[in-house]
Amino acid sequence: MTQLSFLPDSQPFRGRITNVASVPQRSPFRYPGGKTWLVPVFREWMRSLPKQPALLVEPFCGGAIIGLTAAMENLAKRVLLGEKDPHVACVWRVLLSRQGGAEALARRILDYRLTRARVLEDLSSEPRDEMEHAFQTILRNRVQRGGILAAGASVMKRGENGRGIASRWYPETLARRIRGIGLCRHRMEFVEGDAFDLIRDHLRAKGTALFLDPPYTAGGKRAGKRLYTCNDVDHEDLFKLASSAAGAVMLTYDDAPEVRYLAQRHGFHVQTTPMKNTHHAAMVELVITKQPQA
Repeated sequence: MTQLSFLPDSQPFRGRITNVASVPQRSPFRYPGGKTWLVPVFREWMRSLPKQPALLVEPFCGGAIIGLTAAMENLAKRVLLGEKDPHVACVWRVLLSRQGGAEALARRILDYRLTRARVLEDLSSEPRDEMEHAFQTILRNRVQRGGILAAGASVMKRGENGRGIASRWYPETLARRIRGIGLCRHRMEFVEGDAFDLIRDHLRAKGTALFLDPPYTAGGKRAGKRLYTCNDVDHEDLFKLASSAAGAVMLTYDDAPEVRYLAQRHGFHVQTTPMKNTHHAAMVELVITKQPQA
């Protein structure tokens, strides 16, 4: 077995856990493994770069809180989101379409009368078109336990404070977030497909920054397999590919020995940052970075 040795951590980006209530909530998704807690760290990193990136690429975008933050706070001139999951991808296509998709989806959510019977009926039917598909995905994300979209997830019963399926269904809030995305869509683009292909397409540009948040399956982690439909990632290949990027790179991972080994092997800088998981337990995650090539 390979003997693992690690780079020592430098000082963490932040010495205390981010209060996510203080961070603008911009994504319509309640996404497992979401990165709202990372936003202050990401801002600091982006502002520390020698030059504002012309493009930020988030190829495992999911709920895309990092890409949305970059676009809405002018941390990068343009943002490119990528996602392989066809259900999540459908939502981003609608939100960033030039045919008023964001406004139409917002209105659909505001007009929906939420009952358990109607939810079960709607989620069991085949979508008639892309708008219907996007709405079903948001609905499923908001009424299933933990926001999990992967097969096997169930609709909430008791929910929070006994509110059942309405626990996470906030029509006005969702509509406001969706309309906000629509307002900045001119600075954003979406591509459905394999994250590795998207990374390869942008390896050569020094003005492109990569934010990589793959499903956490390294080191035998099971969460990524349970939470995400598309969870098969070659982590060693990902580190190798990211290490060759001409631009800046940030990766986030669970603090696992195998991940630290890969980061050291491929010349990345490792830092830790505290966060709370969905059960409000304090944890430490790894923030792994590389500066642009000189």
